[in-house]
Amino acid sequence: MEISELGEFGLIERLAREIEVKNEGTVKGIGDDCAVLAPTAGMRTVVTTDLLVEGVHFDLSYVPLLHLGYKAVMVNLSDIFAMNARPRQLTVSLAISSKFCVEDIEALYDGMRKACTKWGVDIVGGDTTSSLTGLCISITAIGEARPEDIVLRSGARPNDLVCVSGNLGAAYMGLQLLEREKVIYDQQVADLRKRMGDAKAKGDTSELTALNAQLSTLSQPDFSGREYLLERQLKPEARGDIITVLQQAGIHPTSMMDVSDGLSSELLHICRQSQTGCRIYEERLPLDYQTAAMAEELNLNVSTCALNGGEDYELLFTVPLEQNDAVQALEDIRVIGYITDADKGCALITRDGGEFALKAQGWNPLKKE
Repeated sequence: MEISELGEFGLIERLAREIEVKNEGTVKGIGDDCAVLAPTAGMRTVVTTDLLVEGVHFDLSYVPLLHLGYKAVMVNLSDIFAMNARPRQLTVSLAISSKFCVEDIEALYDGMRKACTKWGVDIVGGDTTSSLTGLCISITAIGEARPEDIVLRSGARPNDLVCVSGNLGAAYMGLQLLEREKVIYDQQVADLRKRMGDAKAKGDTSELTALNAQLSTLSQPDFSGREYLLERQLKPEARGDIITVLQQAGIHPTSMMDVSDGLSSELLHICRQSQTGCRIYEERLPLDYQTAAMAEELNLNVSTCALNGGEDYELLFTVPLEQNDAVQALEDIRVIGYITDADKGCALITRDGGEFALKAQGWNPLKKE
């Protein structure tokens, strides 16, 4: 169905049909000029906004709209969790080009609803408009936390332990894999079309028919043994479970960020805002086997990928040294270093004992190539 058949309000009404309110703080959701939210007594509100632009943040030649919707929500919820808060509501604004139909946008919203359902979040509003250049997604997420629970980037202190959840670099490896296969596929298509042009010029109809059939049946790449890498890139998970684990263990981080732009970049943010330095150890970087295998296949340094790849959406945080035993006992959390005085700078200690300054080489959309 063409979106023009429904119009803006018809599309919004259709997308909102299956949205159910889950939070008591959501007094009024979609349907009025504004959503109406009731703040919880004794809580603080945290707000984050993220913008995803086609051609900059995602490529629809290999990103399904269902997965894109899921990821668009999760990257915002990850920011809420990075404040040691809980997400409650979000708004969704879309700029849509004419190449999309109603069913496409329904698939996108289905992914968003799945992500919201997982964490009990209400979609309470947003906006839609037309676009001349593709798809643009803007999401604002709203969460809450007790004042004493909120964790900022600026709280790290010398001797704090540097910790990270999960593993690093897999999402970047998934992206490299998808980009490689796209190049191969595009080259195959270009070659076939060139041959079709030659056949048409010669008037060879039988060859043209055969090439047309070959074009329509181009094989899909075999991703066997690389499924985890694709999932980390296409369907990331915000680590709200880590927030729960830390609270149950009585551990209150002194600083925290989510790893969206790369571990090095995020750690430098923490150190800059906390006015500290740090030392992290290459041998302690958590890596999945598929990440290491893919890096070797692509002739990339796996540690560099873990430090700078980005889009892991794991939680990077610091805890007081006296909580070492407690944090070491937790599953899926790794101590990778410690915080130092600012004058010692930020450095990586390599496996052979060398020391190199950390550099922010992760994702920066506004940086000149």
